[in-house]
Amino acid sequence: MLTLFRWFLRLTLGLIALSAAALLLVWYFAMRSVPDYAASYVVPGIGAEIEIVRSTENVPHIFAKSDSDAFFALGLAHAQDRLFQMTVLRRAAQGRLAEIYGERALAADDLARRIGMARAARASVAAQSDQARAALQAYADGVNRWIEIVNRDALGRGAPEFFLFPDEIAYWQPADSLAILKLYGAASSRQIPAEVLRARLSLAEPERGQDLVSRPGEAAMPAYGTLFPAKHIQPVASAAPEWPLDLAGYLTPFSGVGASAFAADGKRTAAGMPLLASDPQAALTMPSLWYLARLQLGSGDVIGATIPGVPAVLSGRSARLAWGFVPAQIDDADIHIEEVQPGDSNRYRGVNGWQDFTARTETLRVRGAPDRQITLRETENGPLLSPASLGLGSVTPAGHAAALSWTGLAPDDRSYSALLGVMTASDRRAGFAAAQDWAVPAAHLALADREGIEERLIGLAPERAPDHPTAGRMPVPGWIAGNRWQGVTRLDAPDETQHGLGFATGALGSNSAGLGFDGDSTLRRDRLQRLLAGREVHSRDSLIETQLDIVSPAARALLPLVGADLWFTGEPAARGTPERQRQDALRLLAEWDGAMNEHLPEPLIYAAWMAALQDRLVRDELGPLADELTALRPAFIERVFRNRGGAAIWCDIRQSAAVETCSTIARQSLDAAILDLTARYGPDVTSWRWGDAHEAIQTHPALGPTPRLGWIVNLRQSLSGGDHTLARAPLLGQGSTPFRPTQGAGYRGVYDLADPDSSVFIIASGQSGHPFSRHYDDLAVKWRRGEYVTMSLDPDLARAAAVGVTRLIPSEPR
Repeated sequence: MLTLFRWFLRLTLGLIALSAAALLLVWYFAMRSVPDYAASYVVPGIGAEIEIVRSTENVPHIFAKSDSDAFFALGLAHAQDRLFQMTVLRRAAQGRLAEIYGERALAADDLARRIGMARAARASVAAQSDQARAALQAYADGVNRWIEIVNRDALGRGAPEFFLFPDEIAYWQPADSLAILKLYGAASSRQIPAEVLRARLSLAEPERGQDLVSRPGEAAMPAYGTLFPAKHIQPVASAAPEWPLDLAGYLTPFSGVGASAFAADGKRTAAGMPLLASDPQAALTMPSLWYLARLQLGSGDVIGATIPGVPAVLSGRSARLAWGFVPAQIDDADIHIEEVQPGDSNRYRGVNGWQDFTARTETLRVRGAPDRQITLRETENGPLLSPASLGLGSVTPAGHAAALSWTGLAPDDRSYSALLGVMTASDRRAGFAAAQDWAVPAAHLALADREGIEERLIGLAPERAPDHPTAGRMPVPGWIAGNRWQGVTRLDAPDETQHGLGFATGALGSNSAGLGFDGDSTLRRDRLQRLLAGREVHSRDSLIETQLDIVSPAARALLPLVGADLWFTGEPAARGTPERQRQDALRLLAEWDGAMNEHLPEPLIYAAWMAALQDRLVRDELGPLADELTALRPAFIERVFRNRGGAAIWCDIRQSAAVETCSTIARQSLDAAILDLTARYGPDVTSWRWGDAHEAIQTHPALGPTPRLGWIVNLRQSLSGGDHTLARAPLLGQGSTPFRPTQGAGYRGVYDLADPDSSVFIIASGQSGHPFSRHYDDLAVKWRRGEYVTMSLDPDLARAAAVGVTRLIPSEPR
């Protein structure tokens, strides 16, 4: 027995030693992938020595003798800090996420392959300007040099995440950068889900369904079922991901990422020179989608926000010009329903009869599962999408398929050339001239130089026939000539939202150009207009204050209307009773200014009340479809409570014998919301806090969903703001955490042309994507608090604040 015990003890100690050794080995290789910012590397492909000066915040300041060398160094710096993120973005655009994430990413890969973003990107390389092609190639060379250095020096594969995935890291190609830019363009549109929702509302409630999505004065649409007479529409469930796939690939097509930009003319600023603010949004991840960088170019130094994988500053400034791109949310995509020939799935009905699909087969590699073969078909209207994608199966008649028409499928997309031209322009005129090549997404381009500010709508928009039955708002039969696009038009017009105030007010209202169909966006745009017009003279700080504004115009508009018959009614109730809770909640809301402050109970009461109210209004008419109305629709609630067009009929519960009034529904909804909040946060209404529910989880796309590791690599932060505030943080709207923010302004910048070096910048994480780096999350707390960092174009200041200088030495002179 003693001998057995000794052997058991030895085995146990041996296993502990082996486990410790394995952990140390993992730690050793993981730490080797943290880059040394003070190293020097001899590399081929550059013309002269390059310096990458890292500031205190780990922002690379790139000093190079040529533009080619500057973009080479940017590629290397991106790869040093964000190589895993870059490869994930590339995979998302190419439809290759399942190779690392397994079957849960199959739906995302299927959609990306069918859209064909990577294929369109490869075709558009040749369409770029000579300057753009040179920049793309130099950038790719820089990325690949770092991959070679990692392999040569055994630097932990470049990122610890790569230890989890067996695939080799493919070298970077110029088309990869264009594919990521294409993915950003697709993610900027929300039109396809909006079309599907309108059609489903029409099917579920033909008479009143459009109340939820239409704008005042908008022309009525035909009932969706009448577009396909005698056709049976059998709903097909969409594939439900195990975890949010916008985090898996950082960007999901047609998810509707947004931005805002606004500016003050020199006549309205304290220093007499223009100011411009910009804050593009995306999913809240670790690391952020955005990365700060500064480049020394022949046309002048530029500094601002980049997307790792794309050699360009999408929002930033030079010494003479500041710019911001804002997705315009125009209706840039349509679904055309194609009839498949009975008995022959390779043919479809065209304008002049049956014709063949254009078809090809591709293979989806799936980690841990057999490969999948998919057949990709295209029609004259565009590629066919799976019925499991974007809810399309729920609006597609039997024997039919859904084809995507999207402005981003053009093989001669020169958006990158336009972007490069804007960031190297000397003034607004040159910037807008370069922007003529911009295609996708259609955007508001806000420019400011020392002479003034201007904003224009740029990009491509579809041309539809005047008698189009739905004006692009719902899917239509693809075999009818009048339903098809008549072509595309290039947008180039001054924005009409300036109203002579001396302010360019970028696309906070996604329908500000009159080309989209988002009825609630005007709330945020009007709030912005009031803040900008409310000051005679603006400063950098006033634009920061506007950018961080957390007052909800929706709350200010809805609460007096919804609670009109509830304020201060009835005798005071005893403490601890539901009636007293309701009275306390109403008292708080009556004195509230609408600020969605994380430390207050009022935003939580308001959000829960409005969510319960909207659900109670539509549940009996829409049934299970009500579960998918995750976003609050203030325009709908306002229409109902003002009884516009008889919309108050939504307040009556069809299944009950009594006729409910809107006041009754408002009270019942408030009681239901209080009951739910009491179960979550206790009975004391005054102790509730918006930040307890409105907690952002910035998820690491690879390690975040893993138990235990998620607590290390993910970041949880309570945020102020909400769906309709200028500092926008839209809500998840479903599940056990309905008030969790899903997106945010992952980058904020305010550019001062009077004192350019006083311009400020911030991103929602740190610069590094390495979980063991001290720069992994060092900017996140500043971002949450509404703080910024300054970045100078002065080389001496940049070097004086350096925490490391990477030197790239040419292996041979060119």
